[in-house]
Amino acid sequence: MESRPRVPVLLDTDIGSDIDDALCLIYLLNHPACELVGVTTVRHDPVRRAKLVDALCAANGRTDMPIYAGHGAPLIIDDPGRGVPQAEVLKRWKHRNHFKAFEAVAFMREVIRSRPGEITLLAVGPLTNVALLFRMDPEIPALLKGFVSMIGGFSFSQGRFHYPSEANARLDPHAAAMVFRTQGLVVDVVSLDVTQQCRIPTDRLTQALASADMEIVKEMMQVWGRSREWVTFHDPLAAVSIFSDQLLEYDEGSVTVEISATHPKVVGLTVWDDESRGPFRHRRAVRVDVDRFFADYFSIVGALNPL
Repeated sequence: MESRPRVPVLLDTDIGSDIDDALCLIYLLNHPACELVGVTTVRHDPVRRAKLVDALCAANGRTDMPIYAGHGAPLIIDDPGRGVPQAEVLKRWKHRNHFKAFEAVAFMREVIRSRPGEITLLAVGPLTNVALLFRMDPEIPALLKGFVSMIGGFSFSQGRFHYPSEANARLDPHAAAMVFRTQGLVVDVVSLDVTQQCRIPTDRLTQALASADMEIVKEMMQVWGRSREWVTFHDPLAAVSIFSDQLLEYDEGSVTVEISATHPKVVGLTVWDDESRGPFRHRRAVRVDVDRFFADYFSIVGALNPL
C-alpha cells in the first residue's frame, strides 16, 4: 500500500498565553502525515515564546526543529503586553537560548520560496508576522499551497449591535486587515463560531493527558488552568482541518476587519459578507463534526479520549 505524502506545515504561534497553542503543536509533532518545517512566534515577548516552543519540541524528541522569534508588538496600536505566563515551566525543561526577535519573517520567506506550492501556513496568533511577510514579498501568497488561520468570530456582529472582537484579530487588527485584503490569497478561516463547540472540562483534559507521555504539557496546563474550568480547542481545530477534509463545512465570501472604530471592543471585529463579488475571497468554517474532531485529535497525540 502506497503511503500518503506528508503535508509540509509552517506554524506561526503565540504559544504561552492560552493552552491551545501547545495542544496544537503537540498534534502537529505527532501527526504521521505532518512535516512540520518550522515554527515562528509572534506577540509580546516572542523570544520567550520561542524558548517554550523549543522546550516542547525537545521534550517530544525534536531537538532539530527550526524555530524563529518574530515580532512582539502590533503594527500600529500599543502593545498590551501581559507576559508569557506558561514560560514558568522553562526552568524545569531543557531549551535553547539563542533566539532573537525579528528573525521569523525572513525565515518564513526563505522556507516558502524554497518549496513553492508546497507549504501550508498555519497562523494561530495575531497576524503581525504574516502581514509583514506579505508586505515584504508580495509574491509569497501565490507560493503557498494553503493558508489556515484561527481568527475572528462572525456570530458576534448582528446588524448595528457589535460585540467584543476575537483576540487574534483584536491584538493586531491592522495586520489582520492587511492579510484579508491580500489579493489572490484564499484564507481558510477557523473562527470562534466553530471552535467554541470544541471544549472539554479542564480536569478531564488533565486526566486524558496523564494517559500520555506529555509531562511538559501537563505542567503548562497547571499554570494556565489555575482559574479556568474549560479548555477550548481553538488552535487544534485549525490544525486538524489541514489533515481531515471532512471535518469542517465551509461557505465562501469575504472577511473585513474593523480598524476605524473608536470603541476598543469593536476594533478588530471581523465581518463576513457572503455576497461579496470583489477581489478578496475567503472560506469560513461554519460547521464542525465535534465527535470526529476529538476522536482524531486524541488518537494522534496518543491520549485517551475523555468524551
